[in-house]
Amino acid sequence: MTLLKKIWSPISWLLGKFWWLLDGSRRAFINLLWLLLLIVLFSALFRSGPKPLQQKTTLVLSLRGPLVEQYSGSARSQALAELQGQKAAKQTRLRDVLAVLDGAAKDPQITAVLLDLDEFSGAGMAGLHEVSSALQRFKKASSGKKVYAYGDHYSQRAYLLAAQADEIYMHPMGNVMIEGFGGYRTYYKDAFERLGVSANVLRVGTYKSAAEPYFTNAPSKATQEADSLLYGALWTSYTDQVEAARKLEKGAIARDIEQLPEQLAAVKGDTGQLALKQKLVDGLKTRDEMRALLVERGAKEGASFRRIAYGDYLAHLKHKPPFGPAVGVVVAEGSIVDGETQAGRVGGDSTAQLIRQARENEQVKAIVLRVNSPGGSAFASEIVRRELEITRKAGKPVVISMGDVAASGGYWISMSSDKVIADADTITGSIGVFGMLPTADKLVEKLSLHSAGTTTTWLKGSYDPMRPLDPRFASLVQSSIGHIYDDFTAKAAAARKKKVEEIDAVAQGRVWTGAQALERGLIDQLGSYADAIQAAAQLAKLEGEPRLIYIEREPGKLDKLLASFADAVAPSISNAIREQLGFTAAVPTPLQQVQQDLAWLSEVSEGRKPFTGVVHCLCALP
Repeated sequence: MTLLKKIWSPISWLLGKFWWLLDGSRRAFINLLWLLLLIVLFSALFRSGPKPLQQKTTLVLSLRGPLVEQYSGSARSQALAELQGQKAAKQTRLRDVLAVLDGAAKDPQITAVLLDLDEFSGAGMAGLHEVSSALQRFKKASSGKKVYAYGDHYSQRAYLLAAQADEIYMHPMGNVMIEGFGGYRTYYKDAFERLGVSANVLRVGTYKSAAEPYFTNAPSKATQEADSLLYGALWTSYTDQVEAARKLEKGAIARDIEQLPEQLAAVKGDTGQLALKQKLVDGLKTRDEMRALLVERGAKEGASFRRIAYGDYLAHLKHKPPFGPAVGVVVAEGSIVDGETQAGRVGGDSTAQLIRQARENEQVKAIVLRVNSPGGSAFASEIVRRELEITRKAGKPVVISMGDVAASGGYWISMSSDKVIADADTITGSIGVFGMLPTADKLVEKLSLHSAGTTTTWLKGSYDPMRPLDPRFASLVQSSIGHIYDDFTAKAAAARKKKVEEIDAVAQGRVWTGAQALERGLIDQLGSYADAIQAAAQLAKLEGEPRLIYIEREPGKLDKLLASFADAVAPSISNAIREQLGFTAAVPTPLQQVQQDLAWLSEVSEGRKPFTGVVHCLCALP
């Protein structure tokens, strides 16, 4: 035992010293990390801000993806998209673009804006007008400020922005695609009959065409009449703006489209030369030639011109103090659905909660509801409208700012306000209601399936997709839809201070542009988002330029965590999982619209409260 102690004693001493050294090293390492972290934090706190810009800096305005009012989806939805082999969609937020351009207009170091629109997937006319106006404000801020546009190609929507530039350049192999408004839809009546499926659409409103593709094979005369008036007004507005901006004679664009085959043949198929000949661009340049031009007009920095990216300049802007009287902004973008939903859709409960949050915020003196929605659930629309009504009764003014689309349910939620302001080309109105009760009883017969059972009343099981639609149940739904339409028109009449008959005459599910809606008394004035902010500030008697508070849902802890590593980790994980699951092929492009239409059919017909209608406009951006 004594011998064992003698042997163990030095070993124990060595182990103790080793542990002391290891523990001390661990503590020293942790302390060094903490010291480094403190240095970084103090540096961030005491540094004067972003590196000052140098003279003759060009702001590169790269607009990627669609122009949106708020970022849609969440980190979780992006991760799921990755698992399905889809890239997370790029989006550009409108208010950020406006802030960057207005900030650059006041910044003496920014002497030019370069519009990069190759990855811009577009917006509605109202959103394009907002950016166009901001570009004009930049140009007018100083005689030395210029806007250049360069692109490999220009889509119709991108070109409306490019037309605001002082000079437009394009790659010699590029083209300008201005093709007009309108389009074609897929109609399912015959296909449904072959399958043994009936859509069973019930509606109120001669022009309420949202569900038309499911029970006809072509648009009705009423739909063609309404669409012709709508698209004609939008096309006239577009061509007038482009021709004025490019100093083209009136009617030049329509004439060039009519003569396009002959004109393109005359330049031997060279689309770049055709755009130059039509005066749609000022020059054809390769990318390196464009860089050389910007160096010549601005300043050289490294191997290129002195520039700052759109995202970097957004971070460079100084924000207003976080306290004091303000206008609260709530965004209502996307389809309107019952309950709660994530950004990119309007949830009856979640959007009402944001309005309530704005009302209870003592700093918020007025609310602007920015609407960009084709509608959806009538019930959810009423939940949102009622919350605005309560807000007005509480003494806080409410101003509606209509974006690209504020139709059907999007118009419903706009009816309780002190003022409604829309863009001249906002798609609005569509005051009408429909319901859809799909049944597949004939398909069941073809499959030799049978449905049978016992109920205590005819109402129980009266709507079963496996059985023919009971006409008594259809009568109930039709009555309910009629009541919702009467409620819709009555609320609209009260809001617009008109007789119900006057509203009914311009309702019936018909869609109007903002300018047409103003003529018919459905809105108060034409104007921009900034006009709506100013109107709210005036109603609240706020002095000077109002401070804005955007009332939005805070992301959860999981969303924040996923967002922090999604770009780096999610793609590799998703690719591995997709390989294991055999997800290799994407849905063919021609079938994607059909897939979306059938998914929407399921959405509007399932999970609804009994006898409720849908206030949705089939008004995708033309």
